[in-house]
Amino acid sequence: MKPLILLLAPILCAPQAGPRAEERPNLIVINIDDLGYADIGPFGCTLQSTPNLDRMAREGRRFSSFYAAPVCSPSRASLMTGCYPKRVLPIPHVLFPAGSEGLHSDEITVAELLKARGYATGIVGKWHLGDQPEFLPTRQGFDRFYGLPYSNDMGPAEDGVKSNFGAPLPAPKGKGQPPLPLLRDETVLQRVLAEDQTELVARYTDEALKFIRARAAGPFFLYLPHSAVHFPLYPGRDFRGKSKNGLYGDWVEEVDDGVGKVLDLLRALGLEKRTLVLFTSDNGGTPKASNAPLRGFKGSTWEGGMRVPTIAWWPGTVPAGTTCDEITGMIDVLPTLARLAGGAPPADRRIDGLDLRPLLTGEAGAKGHDVFYYYKGLKLEALRSGPWKLHLAAGALYHLGEDPGEAKDVAAGHPAEVARLRMLADAVKEDLGLDGVGPGCRPLGKVANPKPLIDHEGKIRDGFEARPK
Repeated sequence: MKPLILLLAPILCAPQAGPRAEERPNLIVINIDDLGYADIGPFGCTLQSTPNLDRMAREGRRFSSFYAAPVCSPSRASLMTGCYPKRVLPIPHVLFPAGSEGLHSDEITVAELLKARGYATGIVGKWHLGDQPEFLPTRQGFDRFYGLPYSNDMGPAEDGVKSNFGAPLPAPKGKGQPPLPLLRDETVLQRVLAEDQTELVARYTDEALKFIRARAAGPFFLYLPHSAVHFPLYPGRDFRGKSKNGLYGDWVEEVDDGVGKVLDLLRALGLEKRTLVLFTSDNGGTPKASNAPLRGFKGSTWEGGMRVPTIAWWPGTVPAGTTCDEITGMIDVLPTLARLAGGAPPADRRIDGLDLRPLLTGEAGAKGHDVFYYYKGLKLEALRSGPWKLHLAAGALYHLGEDPGEAKDVAAGHPAEVARLRMLADAVKEDLGLDGVGPGCRPLGKVANPKPLIDHEGKIRDGFEARPK
């Protein structure tokens, strides 16, 4: 059950309590799956062309020390709740189809906060915070949902979810994972096959544009978490063979095209000065990606596993052509958007994020986080304070300002910094804990007898079938 304060939120957050609807900005978060730090032009890419993101950065502000999580479900939990992933989704890795666990219904998401402020809320793309009915985005504050409940590689191999475009599809071998469903709200539209994967970016983009047009009077919140560029790689027909970087680069270029269509529509509707668009990635890139100059890849707590390319765009409010080097991250999305909407983060629970409005607007002296904790699943592996990062197990210390690639361990020359960072790590023992579920972790959502939305025989779960019009 949701807390009573949230159930009463539409009353408590009446328009006269904050900015009028026409004064509240529209809010769009575009979250790419597995995009590497240097996979786009504004962060140094030369392997593929990203003209729309290049323009977005020229007209907006890069965040060069923006952190997610090593993998997708934890990162998305952080974005939704304003908390370290371990606090709200204490799991060792990611969520899987037909699993019994998901984001607890008592968690208050950014969508619920914005809905209470009068925002129309929609998600187009990948959810990955639980696929049982109790966990779906339509139960977590979103008016509309179009997309996949989890990653595009989670399904039977014979459906093309375990191989890239053009690869021969294997014969069925046992049951494996259930078929991958495409949903609209809580209706299964179809089983996703290989050809359907080639249309995902285009379909998501079209749905996003429809959402914006229908709600142009605002205010609205659109969460656009693309399935691209997660394996398997399925760029659309018009983009295959266009880049210098194979299927991967082709799909990055298609994502860039989709972002351009969103920004172009906002300009055409005259909404660009009333809309914040935040572009980011859910974790670092895979070995297919470029994370230069950072070390490591997705799944690690090296910088290349968790530092992600992020751009904020809001002409007239976010200073054009600028860069913010302060420590920021997914944990800051909820408090920032809540404040922009004239509201506030939940006051009845711990929120780890900061309100980034001063950093968004380039306010002099604005600061990010003093300390950031790098959790991999339930284990604290590293932490950062200022330019200093300590990997706890090895005791390796890096100065990220001088050595973002974590190539030179300088612990021997800076024992005081090592000691200070170890004290900061010890400070979270009684909160999130150093390993396992700490006292500050909140409960997982759990259901009994979970079932797939499409079973192995192709039958759609009761209640999720298309309904006669």
